[in-house]
Amino acid sequence: MRASTKKFSSLSRHIGKKGLGMRANLSTTFLQNKAIKNLFISLSFVFTTSILWPSFANSDDGHSASHGVKVEVLANSTKTWNGSVLPSYPKGQPNIKILRIQVPSGVTLPWHYHPVINAAVILQGTLELKLKDGTRKTYQQGDALIEVVNTIHEGKALGATDVDLIVFYAGEKDVPTTVLIDPQNNQ
Repeated sequence: MRASTKKFSSLSRHIGKKGLGMRANLSTTFLQNKAIKNLFISLSFVFTTSILWPSFANSDDGHSASHGVKVEVLANSTKTWNGSVLPSYPKGQPNIKILRIQVPSGVTLPWHYHPVINAAVILQGTLELKLKDGTRKTYQQGDALIEVVNTIHEGKALGATDVDLIVFYAGEKDVPTTVLIDPQNNQ
């Protein structure tokens, strides 16, 4: 017998004495690998499903897709269009206001701010929003936006088409939705 075979034989006898045996050891290793593979596949499936499930579960946003209802998310964020985090909702009596606003082509709205959370959908035209620091963002027909809160800004109807938009305000009773700013004092 060669030295390597002797060592292997000696190792097998040693393992055999402990009740494991070479065959059992190979079989156990194979089963463990197979079990590990099955576990890995199962966990991968569970992990992938858990990540994707909210998309599937909420794809109709609670409406019955079986009845042909289609839901398209236009905006869903915790931040405003300039990246600021939305403030907490007010503590008082909630007040929802929905306005349809039409801005003639070429008109610039006066400097103002909104003390309440609001969002809009542009039905027609192109609207440019501008902050006091010069930051600008442009929205066109079909775009949705989450407006800045307590931040002075202005809006302008760009192009030849009037801007037509629906604005949804989530405010508090007796709190104005828009406050105009005196251009002389910025207040």
